[in-house]
Amino acid sequence: MRDFLPAEKARREHVLSIIRRTFREHGFDEIETPVVEDSDRLHAGLGGDNEKLSYAVMKRDLKQDDLQEAATSGDYLDLADLGLRFDLTVPLARFYASHRAELPGVFRSIQIAPVWRAERPQKGRYRQFVQCDIDIIGEAGPLAEIELITATAASLEALGFRGTNASTIRINDRRILRRIVETLGIPDASYERALITIDKEDKIGVPGVVKELVEQGLGEAATLAPILDGLSQLAGDGWELLDAPPAWLDVDAYRDLLAIRDAVDDSARLVFSPNLVRGMGYYTGTIFEVAHPSLPYSLGGGGRYDGMIGRFLGTDVPAAGLSLGFERLVELVELPEDEAANAVALVYDADVAPPQLAALKSELIASGVRTTLARRTKNTTAQLEQLAAAGYPRFAFVAATTVSARELEMRNIGAQ
Repeated sequence: MRDFLPAEKARREHVLSIIRRTFREHGFDEIETPVVEDSDRLHAGLGGDNEKLSYAVMKRDLKQDDLQEAATSGDYLDLADLGLRFDLTVPLARFYASHRAELPGVFRSIQIAPVWRAERPQKGRYRQFVQCDIDIIGEAGPLAEIELITATAASLEALGFRGTNASTIRINDRRILRRIVETLGIPDASYERALITIDKEDKIGVPGVVKELVEQGLGEAATLAPILDGLSQLAGDGWELLDAPPAWLDVDAYRDLLAIRDAVDDSARLVFSPNLVRGMGYYTGTIFEVAHPSLPYSLGGGGRYDGMIGRFLGTDVPAAGLSLGFERLVELVELPEDEAANAVALVYDADVAPPQLAALKSELIASGVRTTLARRTKNTTAQLEQLAAAGYPRFAFVAATTVSARELEMRNIGAQ
């Protein structure tokens, strides 16, 4: 968990404002949910590995006997009645089940908020981080995927991800993955286990995946390797498969993906990747992942999860969502120069009266200039550098005789 200095906080808010504005332009409405949920909901078997990393909130007024019993059984979750959310999808499902009567038949939501996971401390992994989610609940057809992909692509373009810096959105379908597993000769009972291994391809390569599957007793190398090699070669662009469909292709799912591809703008850079898995066990159909050419990991992802809301509501409701990994995204976006150009620091000495400073500051703010006050220190150069780093590239010295902002001599820091 981290602190953010003013300059970094300003950059984060700049990126968030663009994402939020773009999502709203595409017809999504923002909601807010509590940071805690009932423990039974968070540990309902929907969150996969992320669920195992959730923070539990212990019950109040626990007795020593309760602690001893949990220590004996090893099941400390019995001591918890709440937990910090580990993603925004489970809270959304609970939110929709609670407020369905007050929401439109097809509900398009935005959630931008922090989540928590008990990650091991390492580079790029945080225990508190922000997710930017859009979801569509109540739309069973591919229109949901089309809207999600279009809005996400528009957000990325608005953030400057275009041209050689453009992201791509990889897409696949769980029905295709099931056919792949069947073609590999892996029994249905080992389906999820096999997918977890196949999902490691970007880290250990096809030989590593084949080795693990063989070690797990899920096939022979001679059978597994050719199919997995073929999938890997198609990971960049597999849109021509209907000309000669391989045995592992679920044609109905593939045609749905083609319909989605044909409906979205070219700026989405949609790529069919049959080896894309996505680890969350609640996905039921299409899955997608945002990739960037400079990164070995994704910038976000999502998919269709038609079975989740029914766990809370008792009635199945179609749903699909896409989440941008804000912490990874923000590292690639710089605050525009003009964002800070209209900011100034008024540097003053002890002989300048507070009412005079307040009047000058108010005058500048009224003219549209972001203004801060800074009492001059002995090391003025270091002070100015610190002000520039905080987002104030210009400054002016205030004299005891200065009565109007028009008298101030504005200078660029570094040119004093």
